Amino acid sequence: MSREMLINVAESEECRVAVVEDGQLEELYVERASSGSHVGNIYKGKVANIESGIQAAFIDFGVGKNGFLHISDLHPRYFSGSGEGSAENIGRRKSLKDRPPIQNCLKRGNEIVVQVTKEGLKAKGATLSTYIALPGKYLVMLPWMKKHGVSHKIDDDDERKRLREIFDQCKPPKNQGFIIRTAGQGCSKRDIQNDLKYLKRLWRAIETRIDAEKAPGELYQESDLVIRALRDVYNSKITKIICDSENVVRKIRDFFSIATPRVKRKVVYYEGKVPLFHKYHIEDEISKVQSRKVELKGGGSIVVEQTEALVSIDVNSGRYRRQKSAEQTAYESNIEAANEIARQLRLRDLGGLIICDFIDMRSAKHRKAVEKAFRTAVKTDRARTKILSISRFGVVEMTRQRMRPSLQSSTYLACPNCAGTGFVKSHESLAIEFIRLLNLSSSKEQIKRVELFVSPDVADYLQNLKRASIVQIEQNSGKRVIIHSVSDYSGEKHDLVCYNARGSVVKL
Repeated sequence: MSREMLINVAESEECRVAVVEDGQLEELYVERASSGSHVGNIYKGKVANIESGIQAAFIDFGVGKNGFLHISDLHPRYFSGSGEGSAENIGRRKSLKDRPPIQNCLKRGNEIVVQVTKEGLKAKGATLSTYIALPGKYLVMLPWMKKHGVSHKIDDDDERKRLREIFDQCKPPKNQGFIIRTAGQGCSKRDIQNDLKYLKRLWRAIETRIDAEKAPGELYQESDLVIRALRDVYNSKITKIICDSENVVRKIRDFFSIATPRVKRKVVYYEGKVPLFHKYHIEDEISKVQSRKVELKGGGSIVVEQTEALVSIDVNSGRYRRQKSAEQTAYESNIEAANEIARQLRLRDLGGLIICDFIDMRSAKHRKAVEKAFRTAVKTDRARTKILSISRFGVVEMTRQRMRPSLQSSTYLACPNCAGTGFVKSHESLAIEFIRLLNLSSSKEQIKRVELFVSPDVADYLQNLKRASIVQIEQNSGKRVIIHSVSDYSGEKHDLVCYNARGSVVKL
């Protein structure tokens, strides 16, 4: 099984990282220079407002739009009377009912250290937390916390025990918490020691800035997409890292020379004339990711619809007719769809509430098998997910951690004609509406002339199929009606200008 990481930074405006397994795109990360991510950045902010009704504070952290901080993300060090030494054990946060009201903890104008955990979406500001997390290659440092733990995704008990023993031998500071990441599986004592030294040095630098920086201000900026991908996505299963920029290749080798020198030989500079993603047929895969409908190899398909509240995914059997039984056809289509849905969630970076409408199956055994296949396929996802059992209607409800806006929302703009709905009014509907407007304006005594500016298609419809209606308006009212065709107008866009006897514009 061949697994490769492709890094495309030939165009300075955009950085793309793809993980390809046996020629199939498995993971995709895109970041534009014009809209860099704030997730992971640490800021010294100032409390701008406190909303006791929702137990949250809005924090000015210096990026324009205030961030949202809920009481559940407020560290006990900010509780009234807790003091700087207050710390919780990792995985043992105080429950919501044990936390004091946020208005008793924070006051307007207070300075506070926050980290961005979720990018702002449309009108919403970024989600913030005062539980700081500094990720290294193998460890995550949690300042102001106690104890240490091992990632739940490492399920081998012997390996978990080995990692705990190694970490204890490294003598970590007692006033800071640590989690051994999934990437730490199989690593040596030296690897963990180097990572621990790096994180301790980084936190000392941040502490110095906390004291010196004025609020609002940036204390720590998360690494760029390339370094984040090497740190968070790269693992021993990846056999080759191919990049199309010589400068970035040097940067990658420098990163590995500090973290894991033996990996440097896997880094390859791509010099081909054919663009990197075209060479590996990734562009075709990306275009499929952008489409609403995804065809399955067996003949079925899934349809992905994003709305403001949730994401809906519908499974269709399509041309899948290998089995004589409808039940067996539904089962096999659902099994294939379960794996593809998990892949699409990763590629499109979909988050929030997700509803998967599988094809109805009568057999409880088949429903459980599809559910198990779906859970297994989602296991490789780095984002946190929670999946409920298949309902009687064949629907699976799940949530997926939303770290940043989805690939669709960061690549596309809402259509100016349909406002993102995917539908525009027919020429007939628009013509009927405009006839009503002309009737209304011609009924006003002071108005003597009406001019309507519309798109060429609608103008053509009015002047031909609705000519009799316009003539009738002119005869009944004694007013003149003029229809203008404007090439720059499209869809529902229009302008209605009314004039009085002196030629002055009259408001309708």
